[in-house]
Amino acid sequence: MPSTTGSGAEKLELARRLNGWHATAIVVGTIIGSGIFLVPAEMMQAVGSARMVYAVWAVGGILSFFGALTYAELGAMKPQAGGEYIFIRDAYGEAGGFLYAWTWFIIAKPASIATVTTGIVRVLGSFAALDFLSHTALHLGFPLSWGQVVAIVLAVAISALNYVGVQWAGNFQLVFTLLKVALVLAIVSVCFGCNAGSWHNFAGEIGSAKGGAAGFMAALVAALWAYDGWNDLNMVAGEVKHPEKAIPRALITGVAVVGALYMMTNAAVQYVLPAAAVAASQHAASDAMRIAVGAGGAALVTAGMAISMLVTLNGTVMSGARVPYAVARDGYLWAALARVHPRFRTPAVAIAVQCALAAGLLMISGKFRELFSLAIFSEWLFYMIAASTVFVFRRTEPQAARPYRVWGYPVVPAAFVLASAALLYYSFMDNLRLSLGGVVVILAGLPVYAHFARRKKSLEN
Repeated sequence: MPSTTGSGAEKLELARRLNGWHATAIVVGTIIGSGIFLVPAEMMQAVGSARMVYAVWAVGGILSFFGALTYAELGAMKPQAGGEYIFIRDAYGEAGGFLYAWTWFIIAKPASIATVTTGIVRVLGSFAALDFLSHTALHLGFPLSWGQVVAIVLAVAISALNYVGVQWAGNFQLVFTLLKVALVLAIVSVCFGCNAGSWHNFAGEIGSAKGGAAGFMAALVAALWAYDGWNDLNMVAGEVKHPEKAIPRALITGVAVVGALYMMTNAAVQYVLPAAAVAASQHAASDAMRIAVGAGGAALVTAGMAISMLVTLNGTVMSGARVPYAVARDGYLWAALARVHPRFRTPAVAIAVQCALAAGLLMISGKFRELFSLAIFSEWLFYMIAASTVFVFRRTEPQAARPYRVWGYPVVPAAFVLASAALLYYSFMDNLRLSLGGVVVILAGLPVYAHFARRKKSLEN
């Protein structure tokens, strides 16, 4: 149904075209992507032992599950497009909500899109026929590799899919999520059936790791990147049918399924590869499959990894565009970002601008580690703030309808908030330059907010 804004202009609403299966696929499909395949080396280099890597995966899964439980209550209570923006806006005011949205719009989502596409190119580059991806394609005052060009093309293609309809994007998400789950289960089965595997690998260690609490937290940052994406469903809540039931079910089921798959995958890879081999591997799952079934099987897994990451990219693009859309609807960003396509019923301009920002990041950086470090600091800062709103709403809106109440309240959300704070400290200190850059961009949102607040006030008067 059309709604009328304060300016009197009639605007189309986003349509609720995603069912419960789509919702669960958004959670599972967005999470399982580049992380499980690309961060094991970083994790092993950080903690130095197979057992500790497994422990980090477990801790990351528990923290993500606690976050999902908390977001399930918030999403069922406030099923509107924008996700955390809505929670922070209603709990801490419009300025706080804007800073979240500004950060997500300028840093977090473009960096996530850039990271996933860079991960796809990194995987494709393992094929000998595609080794040209590391070569320079052209100079724009700085060298641009073919890999960066391919990453930009992928971002544009998936953005175009989302542009033409959320149901098309949702169907893509569902079908390819089922395929990627089948792929993960196949890897697990083949690896555990490998005669060259050994349970002794779980006791393996390397001597050059960072180690200690700093090493554990560095590995946890990498693991949480692999788990990242469980919050994306809340951003598209305005397009989910029966959100009061579908959102909690999808979040809880989705994160539990991913946690189980990750633990099985990690165990399967470590069963085949000793600790030193994991630390030295760019694609641990592919290397494990190469040992288990030969080069042909490894090549198929590598291709499957790239397809899997496309699904993550789709979920990331889909969810990210809803944040600037929601803020612009409130009058705190350019009005064009709130425009809904009359035929496709998607936030078309927001999708296009988000794609342009991701392409800009891809042009200036093709480094996987830098991109996900840039994203992880700003993301977990606002995960922590958004999760804390459950305490505010329990106090300020005690009679509000809550189709789902977080299990273990207040311990579960409190544990998630405290763990997020600890993670922020270590990720900040471990990547000081990028984290300081993130802080600068967040604070740069203050004058932008002040500008739009003044403009909105003058229009209302």
